[in-house]
Amino acid sequence: MSEATSGVRLMTMNVLAPQYADGPARRAVLARELRRRMPDVLALQEVTRGDVRALVDAGWHVVPHPRWSADGVGAVLAARRPFGRTVADPLEVTGRTSLTSWCGVVAAELPLPEPLGTLLVVHHKPSWPYGWERERELQALVTARLVERAVAERPVRHTVLLGDLDAPPEAASLRFLEGLQSLDGMSVCFQDAWSAARPGEPGPTFSSANPLVRQGDMPEASDRRIDYVLLRCGRHGPTLRVSSCERVLVEPVDGVQASDHYGVAADLALPGHSPGRWVVG
Repeated sequence: MSEATSGVRLMTMNVLAPQYADGPARRAVLARELRRRMPDVLALQEVTRGDVRALVDAGWHVVPHPRWSADGVGAVLAARRPFGRTVADPLEVTGRTSLTSWCGVVAAELPLPEPLGTLLVVHHKPSWPYGWERERELQALVTARLVERAVAERPVRHTVLLGDLDAPPEAASLRFLEGLQSLDGMSVCFQDAWSAARPGEPGPTFSSANPLVRQGDMPEASDRRIDYVLLRCGRHGPTLRVSSCERVLVEPVDGVQASDHYGVAADLALPGHSPGRWVVG
């Protein structure tokens, strides 16, 4: 997709740890979907070391997150091409962060063919409990500062942040990331790919319509959109255009529901003209 159209396809999905709900069958569905969609960049949450080996065996270049749970569950960033410089942070922002042992952030440079150039890909995974928006705010701040340092030290053409952010669009952590409010004297702006491509559509990624939500450990959860692809904005907005954005693996495949989350896939391309200048004529 990317080299033929001067674009890049990204996908994020919380794939639910394989000890739940027939993990091998669910992983087979996920592998088929990855072969079908052929994303260039992949952010997965609730993976195991075995999942990482399977990605490497399938030809992916993988950067694991800095923290993993005692039972070997974590998150990874992966791409079809080798990454360049990588930075990470465990997002240990309060004393109780240790209770969400596989939160963290990884930011990796991904050199892409011209005319795209280098993309900084940021896989952000904050703490998940419902009442922990304070932690998610602080973690969003850590990630934003990490991104700004990385871009200042080695400028890149574009920056994209994606992952299971465990907060709906109206939450303070998302409002901060999307430039709707400041936190601790800092402001940034990332454009939500879903809202850009599908304005007004709710698009829940953790939904009571999903049978694995109803049988899981959050059976009374209301519909929430908590999985995102976000584009960092410069002074004149995002440097990439959202060609498409859709939820992934919403329906069962051959009777198998892939996860209790739906994934999000976005196709990004260069804009018609560079932000910050007018087209004459």
